[in-house]
Formats: sequence, C-alpha cells, structure tokens
Amino acid sequence: MYIHLGRDYVLNDRDIIGIFDLETTTTSPRGREFLNYAQKNGAVVNLSDELPQCYVLADGGLVDAVYLSELSSAAMRRRAQKMVE
Repeated sequence: MYIHLGRDYVLNDRDIIGIFDLETTTTSPRGREFLNYAQKNGAVVNLSDELPQCYVLADGGLVDAVYLSELSSAAMRRRAQKMVE
C-alpha cells in the first residue's frame, strides 16, 4: 500500500520506519542533531511550501530518507491506519 505524504509524493508503507511530530522532536538535542545530520548528508526531502509539521523517516535502501511534510503527524498516522484497514 502507498501513503500520500504531500504534494505529489507517495511512499510504500513497508518503507516507513516512523512518523514524528517536528515540534516535539526538535525540543530535544538528540532530535535536532539527527535532523541536522540528515540535512548535511542530503537525506532530507522537503515536501512542504509552508512550515513542516511532521517528518516521515523511511528506509531508502542504502540511505534512510527524511520527508518533511506540512501535514500533522496525527493526519499522517490516520492515512497510514486507513491503508491497514
């Protein structure tokens, strides 16, 4: 099954490692460090024209990818759960 992440981008649900709220994740130094590391290594894909609200961590084969989305993490989880039902 595929989940729409925003814009015209879809991702296979088997590749999703986690869906995270950007605001709560970036309050911790470890969360900020992870996102900075991903950004420096070119693993961040920005799917948002506005401020992103969540990010989806996905298995990209050799390199994991971080997809920034303007959808909330709750909305993204609901999309993922609809696919399971």
